[in-house]
Amino acid sequence: MEGTRHEKSKLKDSPQENGVHTNQYSSISPPASPVAQDEPFSTYFEERVPIPDSENQLFSFRKLWAFTGPGFLMSIAYLDPGNIESDLQSGAAAGFKLLWVLLVSTIIGLLLQRLAARLGVVTGMHLAEVCNRQYSTVPRIILWLMVELAIIGSDMQEVIGCAIALNLLSVGRIPLWGGVLITITDTFVFLFLDKYGLRKLEAFFGFLITVMAVSFGYEYVLVKPDQGELLKGMFVPYCAGCGPVQLEQAVGIVGAVIMPHNIYLHSALVKSREVDRKNKKEVKEANKYFFIESTIALFVSFLINVFVVAVFAQAFYNKSNIEVNAECNATGSPHTDLFPLNNNTLEVDIYKGGIVLGCFFGPAALYIWAIGILAAGQSSTMTGTYSGQFVMEGFLNLRWSRFARVLLTRSIAITPTLLVAIFQDVQHLTGMNDFLNVLQSLQLPFALIPILTFTSLKSIMNDFANGLGWKISGGILILGVCAINMYFVIVYVTSLNSVVLYVLAALISVAYLAFVAYLAWHCLVALGVSCLDCCSRMQLGVSRHTDMYLLNDMDSNTLADR
Repeated sequence: MEGTRHEKSKLKDSPQENGVHTNQYSSISPPASPVAQDEPFSTYFEERVPIPDSENQLFSFRKLWAFTGPGFLMSIAYLDPGNIESDLQSGAAAGFKLLWVLLVSTIIGLLLQRLAARLGVVTGMHLAEVCNRQYSTVPRIILWLMVELAIIGSDMQEVIGCAIALNLLSVGRIPLWGGVLITITDTFVFLFLDKYGLRKLEAFFGFLITVMAVSFGYEYVLVKPDQGELLKGMFVPYCAGCGPVQLEQAVGIVGAVIMPHNIYLHSALVKSREVDRKNKKEVKEANKYFFIESTIALFVSFLINVFVVAVFAQAFYNKSNIEVNAECNATGSPHTDLFPLNNNTLEVDIYKGGIVLGCFFGPAALYIWAIGILAAGQSSTMTGTYSGQFVMEGFLNLRWSRFARVLLTRSIAITPTLLVAIFQDVQHLTGMNDFLNVLQSLQLPFALIPILTFTSLKSIMNDFANGLGWKISGGILILGVCAINMYFVIVYVTSLNSVVLYVLAALISVAYLAFVAYLAWHCLVALGVSCLDCCSRMQLGVSRHTDMYLLNDMDSNTLADR
């Protein structure tokens, strides 16, 4: 006890550095791993990008360029094959009427990513590391498993997207199972690009985003959507004549845009810049530039998503199967049998989307679409691997080589995907996306609740903790997003028409909601609902005295220096 008081008194009496009183969070160092100390370990942070000096400048393009990178890597999750499929389905089912939902979802996503970036910049730790230090053992392990499920589900969607793109590009010569196998090897090849430098790796991701923008932009120019209807759908929050189908699409957009593992990813990526966390001015400046960069990155991703929605809204809204069948038959497409001879409204996915574009606008439209899907799948699977590595290191203090990490997640993701690709057809493969979207929707509270909890704690964020406005608006946003996604899950489960599955879902729901309530309780305590802090003196994660808890994990050398 005396030693602890002595350490705390050192903190209280610590001198000012750079005009800023140093405090607890500026001393926290990432957890060390015995493995990491015994042998060299390759990670995303082998190098850090230096930030140029600029005296008395309100804004510097040189500094913005130095901070540019993490936000664009984060934005790739907004462009993965699951998002593209959600875009084209909403366009085909509702026309331009749901563009405002996409806009609002992107803005909400930006606000949540801002919290993630601030946590990483201010504390020097990413979300998984903070969860490891703040939650007790059992909740921490459950949280890690839930996030891993989200990453694996996302990885499966990306594998499916790449396999379909390769099948379309090869005119069916590469079977779906062959495309799935190819994605195993090409991911390893691309991941070794960071050996050539962090900035070169970020430039490569920028190239892939450019490929997507050019590919889907080409389709946009080719189809020539009605600009008046597009602007009306984007800025008028109304959906005239919409029914259950359109409502499900709206919910699907929200679920596809806001992804749980992306919060963990972004909080880690910002650590790649040299920021002196003891200097309040530098931390504030880093937060500003990262927010600007994230805004630009998500604006670009929003435009690409709009391209996809607008193309299918203009060309295929209210189209019937028999109309598409006739058009494909007239152009000699070998895939006419995908569209039955009935008057049902056309239902599309990534695969059918490429086919109908080829039928109506020529083979070039099909191949360029496939190139865009391949770029989306390949880039998002790489960022998914990084997020998996950060999550494993943070929650478990377990540092695997990137090769081992990719091998594990790829194996888990590819096994079921490969089985479906071998024994079923492409309709079943793309149909897996619905289940995977539901899986990721269920994991969303396990990222959003912790990020709001920790960015609201003054003992962690100090002067950068969320203010009252952010606490209230953040809580409302997260509650709304989680409620929308739970509705999506309920709609999916009820469509299964199986009593056994209903009972299983009910049992899982009890355990699931109990754990969400546990996280929400800690979050409300952090937000200032003091009446719930009934166990503050017990060893229960964040409800204990956070200053003391963080103190135990401080770097001993730093304390000795002070």
